[in-house]
Parts: sequence; structure tokens; C-alpha cells
Amino acid sequence: MAADKKIGAYICKGCGLGERLDCNQLEKIAKTEGKVALAKQHDFLCSQAGVEMIKADISEGVTHVMIGACSRRAKTEAFNFTGVAIARANLREGVIWVRPDTDDARETTQEMANDYIRMSCAEIKFMTQPETSGEQGLIKHILVVGGGITGMTSALEAAKAGYNVSIVEKQAQLGGAAGQLFKRIPVRAPYQHPADTGIAELATAIAASDKIKVYLNATVTRTSGAPGRFSADISQESGSTVTEQFGAIIQASGFKPYDMNQLTEFNPDNADVVDQLGLEALAKAANGAAIKRPSDGKAVQNVLFIQCAGQRSQKPGHLSYCSGHCCSTSIKQAMYFKQYNPDIQTTVLFTDLRTPGAGGENFYRSGQDQCVTFLKGIAESVTPGKTGPKVKFDNLLLNETVEQEFDLVVLATGMVPNSGPNPYLEQELALAKEKKETEKVVVLEQELVFEKSKASILNLDYRQGTDMPQLVHGFTDSHFICFPYETRRTGIYTAGPVRRPMDIGQAMDDATGAALKAIQAIENSALGRAAHPRSGDLSYPKFRKEGCTQCKRCTVECPFGAINEDEQRYPQFNEARCRRCGTCMGACPVRVISFDNYSVDSVGQAIKAVDIPDEFSEKPRILVLACENDAYPALDMAAMNRSEYSAFVRVIPVRCLGSVNTIWLTDALNSGYDGAVLLGCQKGDNYQCHFVKGSEMAHYRMSKIGDTLTQLNLETERVETHEVAITDIQRIPEIINNMAKTIEKIGMSPFKF
Repeated sequence: MAADKKIGAYICKGCGLGERLDCNQLEKIAKTEGKVALAKQHDFLCSQAGVEMIKADISEGVTHVMIGACSRRAKTEAFNFTGVAIARANLREGVIWVRPDTDDARETTQEMANDYIRMSCAEIKFMTQPETSGEQGLIKHILVVGGGITGMTSALEAAKAGYNVSIVEKQAQLGGAAGQLFKRIPVRAPYQHPADTGIAELATAIAASDKIKVYLNATVTRTSGAPGRFSADISQESGSTVTEQFGAIIQASGFKPYDMNQLTEFNPDNADVVDQLGLEALAKAANGAAIKRPSDGKAVQNVLFIQCAGQRSQKPGHLSYCSGHCCSTSIKQAMYFKQYNPDIQTTVLFTDLRTPGAGGENFYRSGQDQCVTFLKGIAESVTPGKTGPKVKFDNLLLNETVEQEFDLVVLATGMVPNSGPNPYLEQELALAKEKKETEKVVVLEQELVFEKSKASILNLDYRQGTDMPQLVHGFTDSHFICFPYETRRTGIYTAGPVRRPMDIGQAMDDATGAALKAIQAIENSALGRAAHPRSGDLSYPKFRKEGCTQCKRCTVECPFGAINEDEQRYPQFNEARCRRCGTCMGACPVRVISFDNYSVDSVGQAIKAVDIPDEFSEKPRILVLACENDAYPALDMAAMNRSEYSAFVRVIPVRCLGSVNTIWLTDALNSGYDGAVLLGCQKGDNYQCHFVKGSEMAHYRMSKIGDTLTQLNLETERVETHEVAITDIQRIPEIINNMAKTIEKIGMSPFKF
């Protein structure tokens, strides 16, 4: 321990700890085994007197504080001491609340508490108080890419908050898809009639704002930098390019309508078969008068709306998802006809009618009141008829097939996100080839050809690709369960239909949220603070260059594009992009990456500090590495419910399962641990991992741990990895107890000594 470190250990006797545990013994262990400079007990450590006691010691030179009390998730405000490193030993939720209060259990309960004191004392020795990197910047200027209703709303909201905004729009005017509409779905009571789009008002407000600059006929041709200090080249149709500095970026690039020409069964070449945007054009031309069909200019008297045309379908080339707005849009468009002439026959052919939003049901009822016909059925084909398109459809109410001619057929074709090329598709293809997944390789190769043909939206200067990562169906990245606006590119937020299907009202709400997140990113990055979920964390990755083998695992596995490479091909960390998950630390085979307050050593020494009984004591030791985002809170809540689990378990919270370095498991097993359980978040398409890919990376690494166990002549059952959710309050204690039963069955580790 360095001479300038002075560790103070503080043991709480409140919340029943003093009655259940021998706190004098805990203090003695901290002094004799933990080698702390001073150790003290207090009846209620989180009380004002307890906190003042710690503060007084800090003023007298204590640099590192070890608190033996409740969970690190509790009393965070009371134990928030600036300028010192802090470690927490969980004696309440982690010990006394999960063990029975009986004489038989007293010995093993005390042993648990003793070990947690040892572990936290060992951990704190290898921690330092994080300091900012000095790379911070504060540029109160937001780049909004896309001038549709989402981008316009984001810009206005940011400007109202006092931030400068530049809008980059590739078209010659603002408005996007909403600007092509005649009317919009209403968002205010009584939700009965189509409303004005509001585009003109937004454009006027933007023109009047001295904080908003608009680039029309323009694209972003290069984006570099990081949150708080982005640099973007904006190129205009005239050939000129300007470079501006931004603190954060909002991508609001919108959507494209699904190509109706792919629906050959609906005769898209027929002039009187249009998609929903096509009908909007006809309605704008009519401007409240009779809507005329394209083929001969005849006023439409009988129109059919075919819902889910090419969507909610598993057919090749179709959209498998619902685009959300289409049913309400068809009702709105049917009203265009009814409001001109109530006698015009308007029929909406649907399988399931969905009208989301607060006023959705009222708007549907208003359609009924205006005598819009809603017919449950499935369209089979559209062919030329004598007077107009002839539609063959199955009437699901009468269970019969019907053929009927209409003046006009409108296809509700759905939304396709206007994303750039998927930057991770090549990695997915390489992994599929490695796993010899032949069918998947063929599909991915076809997708890759299509992706490379797409124009870039942001032209990011990132090692990981030019554009935002994508979820399924090509929608841009979004942590849709935990943090819906966050992406894997820190400080860059997506909003509107490029993020998920939505109508105008939802897009405007989305735009407001993205603007607030962009502002938060600017202010946090100026202070060197991490973004979610470790908001406020000042630590960032550091590495020993002399030990680096340039294997590139950290650069490849980082979920957030926070690591580039310098001219000598060494990793180059960008702290403002970093989320502090530690995935790079877990990936590094030579263990040269660490954080000031979280490292291979801080966790590794905690693992080694546990007292390992000999094989004759019949007291196994099981290591549990629990993700601090879902698994550890679930353990705390299980403790609040007084759910019991094995006294032989020692739990260490980790930032993310992706930060787990396999050396921890190797050292634990070599040290005499009998088993290990890793608890992380759900991975895959429906991931709940707060760091997106961390859990997935950990599972991939752990899939190879069997080789290590075999080399050590240990049973593969001794190490398990589980996906858990924060709601698995009953399941997690079962997982732990089942591992204890497994160890009882297969026997103690042969490495005990």
C-alpha cells in the first residue's frame, strides 16, 4: 500500500447488525488482516453523528474509506464523501437479512461478515479517487440531422433551453414526411377530426429563433470527436463545406414508405392504386374539394384502404412489424372523403385495427360516426376492372371470398427507417462464418450488399463504422427497455421514426426527450462525467502501454466505439465516449486495462481475501459475480424479503458481466473456491444489458471456460452463467442454492489446502 494512502474502516451496528454480528471481531479483522490505519464502530453510521465522524477523519488525512454497513445501493447520499475512494461491505442485505437468526447459523453468518470486511479492505487498497482526464469540452451547440417534424421539434426545444442548434436537411425545405401531409392525426381532445400538420408554425418559429441555423440541400459528410467536442463537416448542394463544433448530436432522419412496387399482387402499376403518402398528395391537390383519382381525374366515390399491406407479414421482403400509425392514418384519410361528401363509400379492410395514443379510441369512434366502414378481411389481389381496380378479398366476418371494384385503392404500406448502413453487419457475418452457420451467412451476405449501397447519414469517423448501430429491422440503435433515447454512440441520440415506428404526436414527444438527453450529455461531458447507467462516474479506462500486445480485443468488443487505435496500433481511449462498463477490461488477455476505482486488481484481491476453509471443514466457498444493474439489486430485494441463501456464498458486484476477466475465475478456482456463478442481464435481440453487449460478450467468453476447467481437472458444473432480470427476486436465491447443492453433490475442490 502506498505511503500516501490512509484507510479508515467504519463498522455500523445499526439495523440489527450489532445484535446479529460480533462487531468487535469485524473491527479487529479490519485492523489486523485489512491493515487499515484506523477502524471504528458506530451505532448508526448513516446518522449525522456517524457521517460527521467519518468527515472528521477525512479532514485528518483519511484518503480511503471502507464502510461495513448496508448495501452499496443504500444510503448513497449519506456516504457520499468527495475526494476519497470508497468501498462498501454489504453486511445487512448481504449477510444478516439472508441468514436465519438461529444459534446454528450464527457461526457461518459471522464468517460471511468477516469475509466481506476482508474483501472490502482488500478492494479499497487497489482503488484511487478518479479524476477527470482533462479532455473535457463545453460546446452548447447541438447538431440536428433531419429537418422533419422530429428534427424541427428537437431544435426548438433545445433552443428554448438556451442552446444553439444547427439543422441539416437534405431537401430544399423543412418538413420531411409530415410536410407532405394534407392533415395529421389529432393529438388534442375531442380527437374527432384531422388536424393541421403544424409544419408551417414550426418553420415560422425556427425562422424567428436567433439560436437556430438551418442548412438546406445539405448533408453531414464527416463527424469526429466526442460528446462535448464533436466536429462535423456540413456540405451543401452548392459544393461549399462548413465545419462546426457541437456538444451533442440528434439524428432525426425519419423514414421512407415501404416500396409498394414489391407488392405485385396488389397491381402497383395501376395508377389508381396508391400508398398512403400518394393519397396525401391527392388530398393536398384537392385542398378540401373532391379527391380525384390519378388515371382519369374522376372524383372518387368508392375507396378501399387495405391495412397491413406488406407489413405484419413473414413473407420474404415484407415488414414483419406493425408501423403503428397506419390504422389511424387510414381513418384520417377516409375522413378526407367524408368531410367533402358524406355519401362517398370509404372502406377500411383490416385484420386487427390499432389506434394507439390517448385519443385513439375516440378517433376510431369518430370514424364510425362519419359512416366509415370497417371490414374485417384479408386482401388477396388487385386486378384491373371495368371501372376501376378490382379487389379480391376474404370477408372474415361472413367467411366468404368477395370481388369488388373501387375507384381508388390505398395501401397502408408502413415505415422503413431512413438509417445509414449497419456498421456491425460485417462483424455478424464473420461470427456466423466462424460458427459455420451456413444459412445465416447467405442471408447476411445479401444484407451486406444492400447495406453498402445505402448512403451514410452521419459519416462518423469511428473505427466501428460510419453510422449508428441498428436493432432488428434496421431501426437505429436505442436501449429500448432501460434507456430509450440512449444509443451505443455516446452523445448521439436518435429520435422519431428512425428509432421506431411512430406517428407525429409520438415523434414530437420523442424529439423533446432526445433534446433533453443531448443537453444532459453536453453538461455531463463538460465535467468529465459518464453517461448512463454510471451517471457521474469520473473514472475512465487506463492501460499500461508496455504490456499491451495490440490484440485489438478491447477495440473490437467495446460496445460504444470508445476505443480507436493510434498510429502505432495501440488502443486510444476516448473517455467522453466511454460508458465505464469495463468490457475492455474483461476482454484484455494481458490485464493491462483498468479504472481508478475498478480494476482487475481491486476485484481480484477481494476474491483472494476470502478465508478458504480446508476440505475437512465441509464449508465450501462459492463466488458470485453479480451485475450491479440487475442481479445485485435483485439480490438486495430478495434480502428485503428475507429470502435465505447459502452461507457459503461470497458476492462481488461487477459493473457489467462484460467486465469479468477470466483471470478472476482462474484465480478463484486455484485458490480453493468450489464453484462460481455469474449473474448478468438478458442478451440477444431483446437485450436488457445496460451496456448493450456486455452480457453477450461475457457469455461468449464463458462458453470457453470449460477448457480451463478441464485443464485444471475440475468439473464443468463448477462454473455457471445465468441471465437474470431485476425482477428475479425469487429465482436468484434459487440459482445460488442450486449451486450449493451441486457442490455438495460433486464434492469440494481438490485445490483446497
